[in-house]
Amino acid sequence: MPGAAERPLSPHLQIYRPMLTMMMSIVHRITGVALYFGTLLLVIWLVAAATSPEAFDTVNGIYGSWLGLLVLVGFSWALIHHAIGGVRHFVWDTGAGFGPQSRELLAKLTIGGSVALTLLLWIVIWAVKG
Repeated sequence: MPGAAERPLSPHLQIYRPMLTMMMSIVHRITGVALYFGTLLLVIWLVAAATSPEAFDTVNGIYGSWLGLLVLVGFSWALIHHAIGGVRHFVWDTGAGFGPQSRELLAKLTIGGSVALTLLLWIVIWAVKG
C-alpha cells in the first residue's frame, strides 16, 4: 500500500503537547501501581508482627532505616496523591470542573494538596514519635 508508511497509524506523543492534566493521568496510574507494592510492605509488617518479636524488630529496623523511611514517605505520598486524584475524578463524574481553568486548578490542587498533606503527616509522625 503506497504511502502507508508516510503517516502515523494513530496519534502519538510527538503530536500532543504535554499538558498538566495529561501528566496527572499518567502519575495517577503510576501511584495506583505503587499502592500495590506499598500494600505488600504493609502485609510484610503485619506478618512479621504476627510471627515473632524478632521478625517484627527486623522489619521495623529495615523500615526505620533511611531507605525504608524514604520508601514509606513515597508510599504515603502515593496513597494521598491517588486519593486526591480520585476526588478530582469524582468531581468530574458530577459534570463539574471540565473547563480549561478548572482542570488546571484541580490538577494543581492535587499536586499541592498531596505534597502538603504528606509533609503534615510526617511532621505529626515525627512529633508523636518524639
